[in-house]
Amino acid sequence: MMTIFKKEIAGFFSSLIGYVVLAVFLLGIGLFTWILPEYSLLEYGYANLDTLFSMGPFVFLFLLPALTMRMLAEERKNNTIELLYTKPITEMQVVLGKYLAGLVLLLMALLPTLIYLWTIGYLAEPRWNLDMGSILGSYFGLFLLGAAFTAIGIFCSSLVENQVVSFLLSLLLCALLYVVPSSLALLFDGKNAWMELVQQLGMDEHYNSMSRGVLDTRDLLYFLGLILLFLNGTKVVLESRKW
Repeated sequence: MMTIFKKEIAGFFSSLIGYVVLAVFLLGIGLFTWILPEYSLLEYGYANLDTLFSMGPFVFLFLLPALTMRMLAEERKNNTIELLYTKPITEMQVVLGKYLAGLVLLLMALLPTLIYLWTIGYLAEPRWNLDMGSILGSYFGLFLLGAAFTAIGIFCSSLVENQVVSFLLSLLLCALLYVVPSSLALLFDGKNAWMELVQQLGMDEHYNSMSRGVLDTRDLLYFLGLILLFLNGTKVVLESRKW
């Protein structure tokens, strides 16, 4: 498993696309956080990172499918996945090796944003007068959301051989689970009991709950269950090639 993990990390940084994807993420978040007047914290006048946590999921919708689109699609296209079956390694170890590499890349995208936290804390009056509970909860929620997107991306990558198709499929599925349930609930004003259930099935509802600084076990179980569902789905897809 660790061999696959190291291979994925090395493959990511041996190509230009890895650096481009991370640079685009940081540039996009930086523009929303500091530059664009409608979202800039300097224009807003309050010491918080709401812009980062509100726009971060939408940037992740494009970033993480781009990071994961090649993980298994490329293996299928080059038929190197057949070589993995000759090694003393299980399908789940293959999936976990790829997934752990995706989580490391996710962390590498999030860590530089701590500079924004330090800057806001330094500029606040008085200094470091921040709601750290809400900020830490939002960071944790954004990481879990990204972890779920990564699991979905790897699952979609296992279904096809074309990386572009994998990217589009992952983008569609992530958007379906993140944007659609809350949009439907908003459309019907959330008054219908079925719409409330649909809203609870969406990632947006649980992410926003964690962003308030409250770590509810229901939110944690939701994200962990979603991650396990798609990781096991990827395992089944890999096993199906042997049937």
